[in-house]
Amino acid sequence: MSEVLLTETFRSTSGDVRWGRVGEDGQEPVVLCHGTPFSSYVWRGIAQALAGTGRYQVFVWDMPGYGESDMHTGQDVSLAAQGRVLAELLTRWELHEPSVVAHDFGGAVSLRAHLLHGARYRALALVDPVALAPWGSPSFRLLGRHADVFEQLPSALHRALVREYVSSVGGPGLHPAVIDRLVEPWLGEHGQSAFYRQIAQADQAHTDEIQDRYGEIGIPVLVCWGEDDGWIPLAKGRELAARIPGARFEPITSAGHLVQEDNPAELTAVLMDFLREHAA
Repeated sequence: MSEVLLTETFRSTSGDVRWGRVGEDGQEPVVLCHGTPFSSYVWRGIAQALAGTGRYQVFVWDMPGYGESDMHTGQDVSLAAQGRVLAELLTRWELHEPSVVAHDFGGAVSLRAHLLHGARYRALALVDPVALAPWGSPSFRLLGRHADVFEQLPSALHRALVREYVSSVGGPGLHPAVIDRLVEPWLGEHGQSAFYRQIAQADQAHTDEIQDRYGEIGIPVLVCWGEDDGWIPLAKGRELAARIPGARFEPITSAGHLVQEDNPAELTAVLMDFLREHAA
């Protein structure tokens, strides 16, 4: 699976955002949003599959503070900031009503952009999203409370911690090469600081602010969930779908939290069916 190259840069209110697109101009736009501690890399196969149908132009981006995008001291990488950035990007791309597919923190980002910043979507697919309290594993909360301490770990110990953290997503387990690729942006002086910065700024208040408004969502919504998610229980997916009028719930077999890696074929099929159903 070849990656979608992030060849473009957008100067957002939270730093430079690297982004790319695949597929022909004029086709139906689909925006893919990643979560934490990941990047647009996790969407590489699904982006190419959607573009390969000839029906979609797919946009991918790394959130500020993630992947290839800007990482700097004092950066606001909170869910509140990322929601604003997504709304800014849609304006930059001149996408007035794209379909959006969002995973993990990207789910909260897309929901905030829609409910708080007026971003309009044709349809929204949420894949194991962070959307309902409580969220954050004990390890995640520990790292967030003591980010200043963990940031000072020797580089080898930091690398081992991030690898272990990424590997805890549940499901059949990630290929070592995939783990390497997911860990790599968080290494080095800037990456190590950025890893703990984004965890320290992960505030449940940013989903508390919107979760009672999910009943206002009036667009088609699909909620997909890895049945073996090691980070957010499957029951949260059912609860979220029940809160959104008309939402469709699809459990994905043989998959943990990172469904895109564990069962890309089933997830792609479900997403394509949903996008076709709600095409322009």
